[in-house]
Amino acid sequence: MQPATIKIFLTEGTPDGLRTAEISNWNGKAIACPRANINGFRTRPEIDSPGVYILSGSDPDTGKPTIYIGEAESVRSRIANHTNKDFWVSVTCFISKDENLTKAHVKYIEGQLIKQANDSGKVCLMNSSSSGARLPEADAAEMDVFLEKIYQLLPILGIAHFTQIEEEPSPRELFSCKIGSLVAHGRRTTNGFVVYKESQAVLKHRKSAVHTKRMRESLVENGILKELNDHCIFTLDHEFSSPSAAGAAVRGGSTNGLTAWKNSNGKSLKEIEAS
Repeated sequence: MQPATIKIFLTEGTPDGLRTAEISNWNGKAIACPRANINGFRTRPEIDSPGVYILSGSDPDTGKPTIYIGEAESVRSRIANHTNKDFWVSVTCFISKDENLTKAHVKYIEGQLIKQANDSGKVCLMNSSSSGARLPEADAAEMDVFLEKIYQLLPILGIAHFTQIEEEPSPRELFSCKIGSLVAHGRRTTNGFVVYKESQAVLKHRKSAVHTKRMRESLVENGILKELNDHCIFTLDHEFSSPSAAGAAVRGGSTNGLTAWKNSNGKSLKEIEAS
């Protein structure tokens, strides 16, 4: 992503209230608001425009972060149709300041956001598919630029579920976690720790592992961990919140990730960071 200057305006003076966000030299605008102040959101004149929106909350049964992604020719009208959904506690929408977004544009953006959310594996998505839209090559390129700005703003507005795993590291940044003959590879990221595709993990959880068991079962349910003979493998790169969470997924129980993950010279994360 390109460096950017971001302007955030707290319309009520509070960081968790209704706020707008813009990026220099970008024709888009973001509006984020807690559900508790949905009436204030509805008074915004910009939301009569076409746009995409994200409803954010958590699953009432599992507590897992949950979102719904939608598009509309009038964001105001569409949000009114979601008052029967109980899970969401905030809404974030993106519109164009110059009113150049069409129905096809916002459907294309919606489809890309849904795909990215599904690929991230970080969130429960209420709508798992989208009709999307096919755009002329020039329009698709323009919307991809619009999407890049959306991805820059989302974490700042409290939605980190779309964060893409960073590019491959240099060899010296690669770490390994071993248990018996099984080996997993990964590295630190700005958001935690990523374990790479084809890394190995134990087949069974430790009897004492309650939280880890639930986490690993979720990874299996989502196809991220797959059983292979007497162990499991990661079917894709997956980012965890910390080295310890990553190590626990590999070893099947509580793990000190700072000492479990070591580089090619045998130095642990703890030793490297201490030096």
